Amino acid sequence: MIVGYYEDGPNLVTMAMNGWGEAEPAWWLNLQTHPKAWVQLSDGTRQVVAHAATGAERDRLWDRWRSLDKDLDGYARRRPTETAVVVLEPVT
Repeated sequence: MIVGYYEDGPNLVTMAMNGWGEAEPAWWLNLQTHPKAWVQLSDGTRQVVAHAATGAERDRLWDRWRSLDKDLDGYARRRPTETAVVVLEPVT
């Protein structure tokens, strides 16, 4: 599966969206139950642990997404629930 992301220091940041539809994507439901995972990137794989950003962290990361996609808030309004901003932190 291909998921868009950006780097925030050592972390990868993505959004849990299912084509902006109502349902949460299966990968996010799985990560909520089992937050450790492996991600495959163009430069190799890395082990990560996932969490949903909240509060000031979510606001900061959402604003960064907004700088990448000017229509982000409009798309997000299509969903009945808040779109999770997912942080994938490297496991050391």
